Amino acid sequence: MAKEFNVPPVVFPSSTGNPSVPHQRRAPAAPPFQAPRPATSSSSGGPSNPSIPFMSFDVGSAPASSSFSAPVFASSAGGLLSGGAASFDDEPPLLEELGINTRQIWRKTASILNPFRVNPDLHEDADLSGPFIFLMAFGLFQLLAGKFHFGIILGWVTVAALFLYVVFNMLAGRNGNLDLYRCLSLVGYCMLPMVIFSAMSLFVPHGGVVIFVMGAVFVLWSTRVCTRLLVELASCGDEHRGLIAYACWLVYMLFSLLVIF
Repeated sequence: MAKEFNVPPVVFPSSTGNPSVPHQRRAPAAPPFQAPRPATSSSSGGPSNPSIPFMSFDVGSAPASSSFSAPVFASSAGGLLSGGAASFDDEPPLLEELGINTRQIWRKTASILNPFRVNPDLHEDADLSGPFIFLMAFGLFQLLAGKFHFGIILGWVTVAALFLYVVFNMLAGRNGNLDLYRCLSLVGYCMLPMVIFSAMSLFVPHGGVVIFVMGAVFVLWSTRVCTRLLVELASCGDEHRGLIAYACWLVYMLFSLLVIF
């Protein structure tokens, strides 16, 4: 005898089915990953979706911007540029703009090289370019001899010029017209014999009679030239020539001792 099984009926839900039957909804499946599509520009060249900030630009729609802009010259600057080559030819040399007259310095140097024919008129225009060159040369020759005296030389020249300035004006009284700038220029130019002595002392043995004789000759040379220039260029100094010569001799004797010892 066969056994009977009672199978319950299967009911499929439909849109028009019985609402009393519970309906189970299934979660929608996630769509597959899709790569972001490039933004398409409209006919006006603008972005198609301006709401997305990082996709709201078109690479080829605008030229690359730069933080630097090309300079814009005025119309007057063009005239200056066009006539710049001609204006440079009319400019004086750089040394003349700085107040350095190399031709005048050479003439003053040549006049001091001859102690018997010194031309005081060349030293009317005082300058410090030539004295500075002579002082640096003097210090360089001392450096070659193993003596570092640049500061001493500059300090002694300044004190010597101040000393001669005070002595001369005290002797001349109220009529003295020697200024400190001219006095410093004359003392510096008369250092040329000391420069020659410093250069020649490199080849002469120290401690002998020869270097002392050479020092005496060059001291007398500098003293004679400096005394004559001071007397000729400043008034009321002719009657005190001996005292002025003595003061100049003391100044250049100190520099000669600096070379010898």
